[in-house]
Amino acid sequence: MIKLLILLSLFSIPALGDALPIVTVTEEQGATQYSLTLQLLALMTLLSVLPAMLLGLTSFVRIIIVLSLLRQALGTMQTPPNTVLVGIALFLTFFVMAPVFNSVYDTAILPFLNEEISIEVAIAAAEVPVRGFMLNQTRQEDIGMFVEIVGMEAIPAPEEVPFSILAPAFITSELKSAFIIAFMIYIPFVVIDLIVASVLMSMGMMMLSPMMISMPFKLMLFVLVDGWTLVVGSLAASFAMP
Repeated sequence: MIKLLILLSLFSIPALGDALPIVTVTEEQGATQYSLTLQLLALMTLLSVLPAMLLGLTSFVRIIIVLSLLRQALGTMQTPPNTVLVGIALFLTFFVMAPVFNSVYDTAILPFLNEEISIEVAIAAAEVPVRGFMLNQTRQEDIGMFVEIVGMEAIPAPEEVPFSILAPAFITSELKSAFIIAFMIYIPFVVIDLIVASVLMSMGMMMLSPMMISMPFKLMLFVLVDGWTLVVGSLAASFAMP
């Protein structure tokens, strides 16, 4: 992601340095040059799309949902706070997506900056690792559902799945995977809540909140099993490429 931001800044350098006309069309070569204003507009548009791409086309969705539901399972209310969870999710996203970003930089961005390939070839080359990551994390039934919704014929190969179908199918699969992982994390904490509630009822202490008593036991269990390491490691391992 840092390399992508560097690329955007490099795109803006020639735009700021050249005073180009509004639109210049060379009929002999069939080339069209865009003005400084249009270049900045394209740059700002791309910058506005980057957050949506980071949220929807990477591992961020699965990670932030699991961390949020883990906080609810612990019963710690707003601890860790939302800003901390988002920060953890972002850095885990950078870690998981690092091979994809490096591949995009080596195969598309760097050759384009060296003027070895055109922008069209660079975009096609950058799509390959991103599409590969998304396909490896997307369930076939989710792709089939969206193919059926749009009324398309059966797609012969995964590489031929249109991006307009792959993107929503990927997000749907990520939501499903996140809730499955969160369900497995929830089970031991629910067992602790049930045990504490049963003990309090048997002692006649029905006015005392079971959550108040069970939270220290859940925190103790989470710390003893090194919960953060297990959760973070399991999340990262769940994105392992086949």
